[in-house]
Amino acid sequence: MNSIIIDDDETARLIIKQLCGVSEQVSVKEEFSSAIEAIKYLNSNEVDVIFLDIHMPSFSGFDFIQTLKSPPKIILTTSDKNFALQAFEYECVIDYLVKPITKDRFDKSLLKLSHLKETNVAVKEDFPTKNVKFIYVSVDRRLVKINIPDIYFVEAKGDYISIKTEKKNYIVHSTLKKIEDKLPSSLFLRIHRSFIINTSQIIDIEDNSVLIKKSVIPISRSNKSELMKRLNLL
Repeated sequence: MNSIIIDDDETARLIIKQLCGVSEQVSVKEEFSSAIEAIKYLNSNEVDVIFLDIHMPSFSGFDFIQTLKSPPKIILTTSDKNFALQAFEYECVIDYLVKPITKDRFDKSLLKLSHLKETNVAVKEDFPTKNVKFIYVSVDRRLVKINIPDIYFVEAKGDYISIKTEKKNYIVHSTLKKIEDKLPSSLFLRIHRSFIINTSQIIDIEDNSVLIKKSVIPISRSNKSELMKRLNLL
């Protein structure tokens, strides 16, 4: 199974990496000292499990989990025993390891992980899409909160996407597919290979384009019928 380690303590990362190497059940693909860097990595890579520290500067492990729409299995690592009850409120969290982590305790955690994989138990997201009111995006090494209803449209631009809101335009290293999965389908629709729009912001539709604020956005022929179904036509 592929994994990543997120911990601001270099020694803690080294210990977990060594324990994974001894077990041979889990391969560590990357390690990160900050949650922000890990989010960038997960924008274009998938993993089976994340070893996640709870206490990190400016962005806790719980904050990190809530930015993931469909998180993989997560094993929390911490020096604090006081967050165990809160941790297991998240269905993606399968274990809670208290530092210093012993090999026996680590092996029990991996055994639980293996059983879940073998029985194909689906890890459901803890934060249902219908309740999500905002997303976090990584901009200039900062995580910026964007209210979902404020998004007018999203445009693909090579390896980046442009998120247009009333106040600002955000350029984010991600794919259109990634953000499409995080936006509520009741409000947003992909109308072109390069555009996702907020259908409530449409001002006008003419031929094969829509007007949102001052932006004219093309509609692909294959997506136009779905758009017309969404509209409250008289």
